[in-house]
Amino acid sequence: MAYKTILTIITDTDISASALEPAITLAMREEAHLDVLCLGVDRTQTGYYYAGTNAFIQQETLHKAQEDAAAIKNAVKARLAPEGIAWASEAAVAQIAGLSHLVAQRARFSDLVVMPRPYGEGRGIEDEAAVEAVLFDGHAPLLIVPENADTANIGQKIVIAWNQSAEAMAAIKQAMPLMQAAELVNIAVVDPPKHSPDRSDPGGALSQMLSRHGVKSEISVLAKTMPRVSDVLMRHAQDIDADMMIMGAYGHSRFREAILGGATRSTLEKTEFPVFMAH
Repeated sequence: MAYKTILTIITDTDISASALEPAITLAMREEAHLDVLCLGVDRTQTGYYYAGTNAFIQQETLHKAQEDAAAIKNAVKARLAPEGIAWASEAAVAQIAGLSHLVAQRARFSDLVVMPRPYGEGRGIEDEAAVEAVLFDGHAPLLIVPENADTANIGQKIVIAWNQSAEAMAAIKQAMPLMQAAELVNIAVVDPPKHSPDRSDPGGALSQMLSRHGVKSEISVLAKTMPRVSDVLMRHAQDIDADMMIMGAYGHSRFREAILGGATRSTLEKTEFPVFMAH
């Protein structure tokens, strides 16, 4: 598998806050086509206004979203014009309620989606909704790139958060091109179950599978010395100077729970390096 179609989604007119730069870097490295969805977001929700005000407010917010989409597209065009890659940009408008369907449709036909971290200063509900749509509705692998992350040589030393889950395996298989290009892949296993099938050799079967794909790997068995598994993984990644983490994504509808549960959400809130996820 190769990443021949890479998608990034931009919702802010300040494109420097987006993941466009790392998406360009990856498109160059993979000789891929880069698609950019320039999304103007109408953040109002129909039905929350006094009678008689809806039409006016909807018209104003829709017009603003259309202006934002056009401004983003113009900025993207100016940035990509001098680059020697194949690319296309599309301006679109969506309300929060309809954003997931639009994003999922574009993600479904992409080999990899690159997006900024959905949490933190300047991030809104649309960023979280877009991440959810890519993973759970678009069924596409997702690379989250934090602001200020060094992406010039992204994926040279990769940590796999391995817990034997189907989600983690899905992420591993879809990240294979990145791991094949890495100098080293570290398989991190936190408190492996005593009665698991590979209890005598945690991570051994995965390491063997990766080696047959030409991936150089090593195994680290870690004790859960901190309250959160995500904290253990983050500290380990920092200790070995990793520049990317691969992990499975977990989640339920945000009407029942937070979009991404447990280690996944905590990692995205704190990470200073890119995180590759799949569900």
